[in-house]
Amino acid sequence: MRRRALLLAALPLQARAEALRFPFDFGAHPQQGIEWWYLTGLLGDANGPPRFGYQLTFFRLPGPAPADHPSGLAAKQLLLGHVALSDLGAQKQRHAQRLLRALPGAVHAMVGDCDVKLRDWTLKRHGDGYRAAFTGPGFALELQLAAPDVPLLQGDAGISRKGSDEEQFSHYYSRPQLATQARLTLDGRSQALTGRAWLDHEWSDSILGDAVGWDWLGINLDDGRALTLFQLRRKDGSRHWAGGSLRTPGQPDRSFAPGEVEMTPTRHWVSSATGGRWPVEWWLKSPAGDMLLAAAFDAQEIDARRASGLVYWEGAARLFDGEKRPLGMGYLELTGYAGRPPLV
Repeated sequence: MRRRALLLAALPLQARAEALRFPFDFGAHPQQGIEWWYLTGLLGDANGPPRFGYQLTFFRLPGPAPADHPSGLAAKQLLLGHVALSDLGAQKQRHAQRLLRALPGAVHAMVGDCDVKLRDWTLKRHGDGYRAAFTGPGFALELQLAAPDVPLLQGDAGISRKGSDEEQFSHYYSRPQLATQARLTLDGRSQALTGRAWLDHEWSDSILGDAVGWDWLGINLDDGRALTLFQLRRKDGSRHWAGGSLRTPGQPDRSFAPGEVEMTPTRHWVSSATGGRWPVEWWLKSPAGDMLLAAAFDAQEIDARRASGLVYWEGAARLFDGEKRPLGMGYLELTGYAGRPPLV
């Protein structure tokens, strides 16, 4: 793995980006050290404000069994799944986790196109969009997602730098502004909902380096734009790297250099369960403008220590302009505030 990463690092970024091709890169890359598909969205009644937020995340990791093991039941690949549902009115989050080896017909991340399955948790590309389904404590959610545009290639044509070291990069694209039709069954009551979603797909051999965590946001703006911002942090809290992008309808996608991004926390929430001190409100500066980001509610921490060792904050958030006028909604992800993420 390391030798391959070194060979890739020796190539110019644009040469490496030429390998990013679709539909093949919608699918899995089992030769890479870590990969994830990350779907988030907001749902509400037709023409009404959002009432629920959700997360469906699949991680693919190499298993302990060698890739050339002859048995189809050998643990050559592992799939880790996280799901969550945030009730914005009740300010309550429900979540669940799974960790299983790849098994024919039951657990897989297919090569060649997006088709990820962890028993009855599924994400699959369908026509010009996707279909997804998952369950959690007291809820079941089915989603039909329409993609209005081509993939948003993050960074340099899909090569997203994560540090000054040439080895620190990921292949990364997003599918923002996914128009969504949903069926949510919550505590036995079924309801039809609509909304907007965001899908990220990223794979790499080396991301964090000296960093211990990251802050990331993906926001679907009400005017059709899509904003990505992220920063990686060192142990002393200083910034290791930063980046992002802005998609504006009718204009070329705009990637941000590290010096163009400022993310400053303005309020924290402390979890009584883990002791994590999470920055849940932010002042943001980028080529997209000066903005405010605030969690829809504070208690959206994911405590998955029993399943994977992960503790992170993942939740619905609202974006405002400098005058506190609403701009849109999406998801904020925070890691490294309750221990270094063990997966990367």
